[in-house]
Amino acid sequence: MSLRLFAALPIPDEIASSLKSVQRGVPGARWRPRENFHLTLAFFGEMTEPQAEDLDGELACIRSRPFDIAIKGAGSFGGRDPHALWMGVAAHPSLMNLAQACHRAAKRAGLKPESRRYTPHVTVAYLKKPELEKVKAFERQCALFQTPPFTIDRFHLYASLPRKDEPNIYRVEAEYPLG
Repeated sequence: MSLRLFAALPIPDEIASSLKSVQRGVPGARWRPRENFHLTLAFFGEMTEPQAEDLDGELACIRSRPFDIAIKGAGSFGGRDPHALWMGVAAHPSLMNLAQACHRAAKRAGLKPESRRYTPHVTVAYLKKPELEKVKAFERQCALFQTPPFTIDRFHLYASLPRKDEPNIYRVEAEYPLG
């Protein structure tokens, strides 16, 4: 059996409620359900159960102190042909260090993690042939959006379970406390 895995930070309920409040104004957007909100640290992709066990062992070795972050601003991926809307994260060195530690753990487990530059974000919608002006309007409306800071005291290893014509289910496979 193959697993599609990623490491991510859970989003607290009160922050998820704030994110739900911005989900409007872009016709055709497939808005993400609140239970799918997360902040990806590293995407690992498809792997076997033995590979997942090796990855779990390496992720469990990561050491970091808890830290606070805030969701701030908005953007889209895809340039002139956007395919996703996201809410950003105020820059924080501990967040960047944790993401790098997850990438190093994957390499130690013999995996090849995604090589794209890390852009911390929470995906709020996927897009299919959107009106570019509506996407730009969403970005402008949410440019000053900011949540109160919240504490990151753990991260999770998630499995992504695809469903036809519905959002994927994200199941927590393991939890790694910080501190």
